[in-house]
Amino acid sequence: MSEAEVLTRIEGRVGRITLNRPKALHALNLAMCEAMTEALLAWRDDPAVGSVLLDHAGERGFCAGGDIRMIAESGAGDAVEAKAFFHAEYRLNHLMFVYPKPITAIVDGVVMGGGVGISEPADVRIATERTTYAMPETGIGLFPDVGGGWFLPRLPGETGTWLALTGARLKAVDTVALGIHTHFVPAERIDGLKAAILSGQTDALSRHAGDAGPPPLAPHREAIDRLFAHDSVEAIFDALETDGSDWALQQLATLRTKSPQSLKVTLRQLRTGRRMTDFAEVMAMEYRLGGRIVRTHDFQEGVRAVIVDKDNAPQWSPSSLQDVSDADIDGLFAPLPPEEEWSPLI
Repeated sequence: MSEAEVLTRIEGRVGRITLNRPKALHALNLAMCEAMTEALLAWRDDPAVGSVLLDHAGERGFCAGGDIRMIAESGAGDAVEAKAFFHAEYRLNHLMFVYPKPITAIVDGVVMGGGVGISEPADVRIATERTTYAMPETGIGLFPDVGGGWFLPRLPGETGTWLALTGARLKAVDTVALGIHTHFVPAERIDGLKAAILSGQTDALSRHAGDAGPPPLAPHREAIDRLFAHDSVEAIFDALETDGSDWALQQLATLRTKSPQSLKVTLRQLRTGRRMTDFAEVMAMEYRLGGRIVRTHDFQEGVRAVIVDKDNAPQWSPSSLQDVSDADIDGLFAPLPPEEEWSPLI
């Protein structure tokens, strides 16, 4: 029998969760979400567990996201399986967000999509020089879910808007500077850090953390805050074009490769999420979106182009921003029947 895709156990006074699906870069599936949820619920009121440590097996990455192929195949039909996955995944995200005991996530390697969803709610989020962070969903006709509507608009200035729309990839020097991750620890010190945490050393982090260095994004922060502050994607496009700098035009070129529908959904998601005061409210909004968007042409086409055929030439429909109507977007955000709405576990 193959080893479990998530390993859960208690070591010392630490509840330890290890993602164990390395061949798939620990992409999350329903069973993995359920296993993590079960462990967290069991430990929540257990006096023997003082904190939680989340890490991954192997060296290829922390978590590349959710099981996109399954989600796409389900979305091509009745989307029941995709919705069940989102329901469980978002409940896990919310459980971690409100968890009464401190959670430490060691984000060593690739962290995208669903991986962001299970690391951002942690109290301590540790990056290494191998960390690559991104929310690249607009490139496959999706949107930055798993709480992106909460976390991204709360990053400094408009950096969350820029990250969500462009799908830009950041290394630890920038993620730590922005507060996406709380600490930088060189990869060679990670094993020592884990051992220190598991043995209960209270100074484990201060002894192992280091300086990530100067963030490359810093020179562009003013431009990001100015150019991505608009409340319509069209206005952002216009601002980038009018600015005319090499950097601005690079961002514009990147945005033009993304799904117009996804860009509009994502911007509304972030602007709406910024005003919300309850993380569960954001997750309910994203659940409505997720169940509907997986059935759209753009998501199916994005997965085909980027993940299945890998021709990286998606044919978006509508193909232009002006052809994505407000009514279309309104329909994606509309409430579900009460019995179909998402709700948290606790």
